[in-house]
Amino acid sequence: MTGQWRARFDAEVTFANGGSLRTEGFRLDIPGQDVDDDELAALFVRHLGLLMVAKVRIREKQVVEEPHRGGRGSAGPAPAERRLVELSHVISDGMTTLPGWPTPRITEWLTREASRANYAQGTEFQVGRIDMIANTGTYLDTPAHRWADGPDLTGVPLDRLADLPGIVVRVPAGTRAVDRLLLAPYEVAGRAVLLETGWSAHFGTDRYASPDAPYLTGDGAAWLVEAGAALVGIDSINIDDMSPAARGERPAHSGLLAAGIPIVEHLTGLDALPPTGFRFTAAPPRVAGMGTFPVRAFAVLDA
Repeated sequence: MTGQWRARFDAEVTFANGGSLRTEGFRLDIPGQDVDDDELAALFVRHLGLLMVAKVRIREKQVVEEPHRGGRGSAGPAPAERRLVELSHVISDGMTTLPGWPTPRITEWLTREASRANYAQGTEFQVGRIDMIANTGTYLDTPAHRWADGPDLTGVPLDRLADLPGIVVRVPAGTRAVDRLLLAPYEVAGRAVLLETGWSAHFGTDRYASPDAPYLTGDGAAWLVEAGAALVGIDSINIDDMSPAARGERPAHSGLLAAGIPIVEHLTGLDALPPTGFRFTAAPPRVAGMGTFPVRAFAVLDA
C-alpha cells in the first residue's frame, strides 16, 4: 500500500513526576513523510498512553513509505458518523419572538479596537453585550416560570435537559389541538416528546402569533404527565392555546410544569428528524432566579 508512512527513531522520555524511559529503533505509523520531531513526540506519547510526560527527545529519525500497522497515533477506520441537527432559531438584534414583547439589543461592550490598549502588540478581543428578556428565540420553561415554589434554571436536573432519547409526534396539517388521542400511539416514557406542527415556518411573521397557532391541550398534557414524558417541546408560538377563546388559561404549562416536566417552545427544524432514534438536548445556563431562558436545542442522530 502506497501513500502511508512509518517512522523509525530512538526516543528519550522524561517524566514530570521523576524517572525516564528510553527506546531504540521504535517504529510508529505517521500521517505523512514531513512529520517533525514535535509531532512525532506527541504521536509517540499517545500511542503508548504515557502520562505526566515532561519532555521527549527524538534521535536517529528515519521515515519510510510502509503500510500502517494500526495504533493510537494514526488514523484508523473512520468511525460511524453522527449527525447533528439544529433545532433552535437564531437570536439577532431586534428580532421578534413574541409580538409586543421587548426585542433583544445586541451591542459591543468592548470593541476590538478599544481592547488593543490592554494587550500586547497584535492581540485584540471583542466582548459583546446582549439585553433581552428571557423569552427570546427558542427557550426553556422551568417549573418556576409557572409556579412560585418550582425549581428555576439552577434546579432542573441535567437528565431532564440533555442527551434525552427523543420522539417526534408529527401533527397532521391543519390540526390545531394536539390532544390525548393524537399522542396515545406513542411510547413517551423517559423521552423528550417534540410536537412537529410545521408552525415554525411562520416564525418572524405576523402569522406566527395568529389565533390559529397549534397547541397542546390540557388533556394532552395530562396524558404526557401520566405516561412519564421527560420533556415536551413544540415548534409553535406557545404550547398552550393563545386564542381569545382560551381566556388566558394555560393548562398545558400548568400541568407539565407542576409535574416537573420542562417545556421548550419555538423549536424549528423538527422535519429533519426521524420519528425516533435520536438524542435531544436543550440546556440553558444555570442562572439563579430565572424561570425561562434561551437554549441551543439540537438533536444527535446516529449513523
